[in-house]
Order: sequence, then structure tokens, then C-alpha cells
Amino acid sequence: MASAVRLPLEAFFARESLHPNKVYMTQPLGNGQIEQLTWSDVGEQARRAASWLRSLELEPGSRIAIVSKNCAHWIVTDLAIWMAGHVSVPLYPNLTGDSVRQVLQHAEARVAFIGKLDDWPAMAPGVPEGVVSVCLPLHPHGRFDRTWQDLQACAPIQDTPRPAAEQLATIIYTSGTTGMPKGVMHSFGNFGFTASHATELFGVDQSDRVLSYLPLCHVAERMFVELNSLYSGLSVYFAESLDTFLADLRRARPTVLFGVPRIWTKFQMGVYSKMPAKRLDLLLSIPLIGRLVGRKVLHGLGLDAVRYGLSGAAPVPETLLSWYRRLGLELQEVYGMTENCGYSHVCRPGKFKQGWIGQNNPGVEVRISEEGEVLVRSGATMQGYFKEPGKTAEAMTEDGFLRTGDKGEQDAEGNLRLTGRIKEIFKTSKGKYVAPAPIENRLAVHSHIEQVCVVGDGLPQPLALCVLSETGRKQPREQLEGSLKRLLDEINQELDKHERLHSLVLVPEVWAVDNGFLTPTLKIKRAIVEGAYSPHFQAWGSRSGEVFWQE
Repeated sequence: MASAVRLPLEAFFARESLHPNKVYMTQPLGNGQIEQLTWSDVGEQARRAASWLRSLELEPGSRIAIVSKNCAHWIVTDLAIWMAGHVSVPLYPNLTGDSVRQVLQHAEARVAFIGKLDDWPAMAPGVPEGVVSVCLPLHPHGRFDRTWQDLQACAPIQDTPRPAAEQLATIIYTSGTTGMPKGVMHSFGNFGFTASHATELFGVDQSDRVLSYLPLCHVAERMFVELNSLYSGLSVYFAESLDTFLADLRRARPTVLFGVPRIWTKFQMGVYSKMPAKRLDLLLSIPLIGRLVGRKVLHGLGLDAVRYGLSGAAPVPETLLSWYRRLGLELQEVYGMTENCGYSHVCRPGKFKQGWIGQNNPGVEVRISEEGEVLVRSGATMQGYFKEPGKTAEAMTEDGFLRTGDKGEQDAEGNLRLTGRIKEIFKTSKGKYVAPAPIENRLAVHSHIEQVCVVGDGLPQPLALCVLSETGRKQPREQLEGSLKRLLDEINQELDKHERLHSLVLVPEVWAVDNGFLTPTLKIKRAIVEGAYSPHFQAWGSRSGEVFWQE
């Protein structure tokens, strides 16, 4: 199946030949300056870097690391690694030094390309001795074995490498909600299958624009930005920083945009900070005026040109989808995993069904196991976990279906609905099982709550640990508690008796990547959250009161 589609390097060479002088990537350099790279520029620089990599005479298929925030040369480097006959190993740009060492040693990396980073001094000690370091054009202060300029002094390779479909292209280390990250192996065939099907599914072409701001080391951004650009020819714009994000967004005026739910919520909160929610809702409800207001709001965000707005990595609150729809932007929910290139399900335009993700993508087979687990199989399915045959066997069925770990169900039209995680389900002291995710999704739609984790293993009733949003923190205490009590009552009325929440506990810490509560893709590390607050669970479970603050 994979061999029938065009592979990534072939797609790049075709684009380079078709329109060499078309601007491919736009990179902010700071102080309002930008650099633009054409397809020809990218090809030339990648071939020179590939020439240098070949000069090292490493064993074919050696692992080469990319440690950088998103930038144009992240993609140029990836192409160079492939042209040189090696395997790229991207790392999250906010890992600790220990985690850097853990991944680089496990991957047996020989070279590490270092680019844009916020805290290189903390990461640098994690680079093992003997790994050659190369700094990209945008890089932190520090000592490196080679510079990008050194590589560009090499004569470009003259051949046109065409790796086989089954050849390993990359190892993507999962963000690791628990324990050591696993190295997901993807071949050129996996990437080719995913990208060719996805660009056709969404009708993306060379006139489209995308803003790259989520980590390129994550499978979703890798597919949506890098691979999508190779296959469709779209233009890639990069975000410089959080401070310049809105300016970067307005410069790009993307026609397709991928975000995680928290990003889409941040946009909404930004709008509410300038106009009260009730006033905006009233204006949007007025015929004709509502459409004009919606367009103006989208224009102010830089989202007015978006044809496809996609959200993934976590469930999207239905009220958030509805809010964007009222503005005139139909957000599509996508579902997938690192292990299948993020290519599994998406809601098709005009086919939204409340509470359901959507249908399986072209070329994806789905079935629900006897235990209720969603199983998927396609040409996007990984080759396995690097150096982990046992874990690979656990992740796959005998006939090649990937075990997602998600519980779910399908309707007659093939729409998928997730009902929880197989491993996240806990048992209360009453012997009843509770799936926390659906309850968390109901709570997360409230404008006063930014993060939530439902716990209850061994407790009589579950508790919801909540981090307040910026809006919530600004509310008078009495008013806030009243609002949250009403929310709790509404949700408990919808739940079975054994699922009903004993109380909402408002915790003072904001859960972030930096303090270890979130993965780099902003997923809550449930075990870390539970471990941090578990000493209080029994006391909280015996307290009276529906909403109270951690003391």
C-alpha cells in the first residue's frame, strides 16, 4: 500500500522542480526582520548539509537528532538527514538535561543539530560525549563543534536520493505521560501514505498558507506542516515567540490552521478580555449584524482566511466548537496518535454530530474490541517501538491493528465517539468504575476553569481538581463559588450516581510543562497530578461543601 504513493523526498524534488523560485518558508529573525527561503534555497542548503553528513562516513541509517523550536532550518535539516541516508530523531525543545541524555543515548544519536531554544544551558549537559553538535542559523549562545556556515561550505551532493518505502525515516519519542518515552519508528512509506491521503482529503494546494507554532517534533505538527508542505506545496510561516504570536498570525493569515484545544480556548479568552462574553453572544445572535461581528472578531485574531481549522491532541469542548461556528469558523476535530502519524479520524465539513469526533479517514480500518477499545489499521501504522519488541507486541494485535488505549463506540454512519481511556478508568471504594475523561470534558467548557483532573481511586466519590482560568481568578470569591456550585449541580444531574463528584477542589498551582504537570503537548500527566495531591484526597473526600480551596 505504501509503495504506491509518492515518498517524502520525491515529493520535495517535484516541488523544487515545479516552482524553484516560489517562497516556501518565511522565518522571523527578530526586530521585525524576516528571512524568506524559496524551494530552491531549501534544496541547495539541504544538499550541502547532506554532503557534510556523508563526509562523516557514518553507518547508513544512523540516528541524527534535531533539538530546536520550530524554525525554517528544522525542516531543511530533516531533509538533509534523509538525503544523507540517515534517520532523524527530533527532541522537544523544553526537555530537561536528564531527558535529553535519556533520549539521545537510547537512540544512539551520532550528531545533534541545535537550533532555537529558551534554556540551552540546562539542556546542554544532557548531550553525551562523542555526539557532534551543530548549531543552526538561529541558535542559543554556547560552544558547538560545527556551525551551519561550516556545512554550507561543502559542495552539494549531486545525486537524487530516493529511499525505499520500508526504510526508516524518523524515530519520534512520545512525550511520555508516564516513564521513559518510547521511540516510535516511522518509515518513508508511513509518511507518504499519511501525507498523500491527508492533502487529498483536505484539498490543500500550493496557494494555501500555514503558521507553524506547535512543536515540529510532535507528530501532528510534523504531518500538518512539514509533510503537508512537501505534498501540497503550501507556504509555511513560523511564529517567533509567544509575545509576537498575534503579529506572526496576522502576517501569515493562514488558510489552514491546526491547534490543540487549549490554544483555541486562549483565542476565545483573548476575545473575551476585550468584550464581555454576554455582549458578544448578544451581538452574534442578531441576524446580519452577527455575521459582521463574527468576521471582525476572526479578522482581529488573524483567522479570517482560515478554510480549515483543526483541533486535536485532546477532546474539544462542544461549547467551544459551537462558539467558533457562530463566528463563522467551523472547527474540525481530529483524532490520531504518534503511532499512526496522527492519521485516524476527522469530522468532515458539514457533517458535525454533537459529541462525536467524525468518521475514519480514507485508508483507515476501524474496529471496537470486546473490551471497548478502539483499534485502527492503515498504511500510517508505525513500524514499532525502537529497541522495544515487547512493547511493540503489546501495542499491536496479531492481525496488525494498533491498540489505541482509548475506549470508544461507533454509530451506523461510522462516526467515532471516545468514552474514556482503558488505563485511566479507576474504581471507587464502592467498587464502581469511573471514566474521568468525559467528566473532565464537561467541566472544562466553563470559562472559569482552565485545567481539570478527576480523581477517585479508592474514594467513595470522585473529586475534581481544578485550576482556575484567568477569568476565574478575577472573579469575586463568593460569586465564583456560586457559579461553580451551579456547574457542579448541573453536571452531577447528568451523571450516574457512582460518577457524581463529591466536590470541586480549587488548587493554586497552574499545571505547566515547566513544573512537570503537563507533557510538552500540554496533556495532563495524570499520575503526576494524583501523586502531588493524593495525601489530601481522604481529607477532601470527607469534607462537606461542594466547592473549596486547597489550603
